[in-house]
Amino acid sequence: MTEAQTVTVLFFAAARDAAGTAELLLPVSGAGTLAELQQRVLQQLAGLQRMQSMLLWAVNNQYAVPAMTIGPGDTVACFPPVSGG
Repeated sequence: MTEAQTVTVLFFAAARDAAGTAELLLPVSGAGTLAELQQRVLQQLAGLQRMQSMLLWAVNNQYAVPAMTIGPGDTVACFPPVSGG
């Protein structure tokens, strides 16, 4: 499967630890929503389920809402809340 037919999901910090991986390539056949992708990720990586309510998601370097449309070639980041100091 080529990168153009997949969505790359990157995991950071505690989300990476819970997922057990830093990156996941998910095959897609066309556009869908971030919410649909989130469900696929949570089904595939059960370790993330316990923290699903606090996870933040970004698509192509922009914070995203569940209704956002995503498609082949997009990059999705999944991470816990962050704070600066």
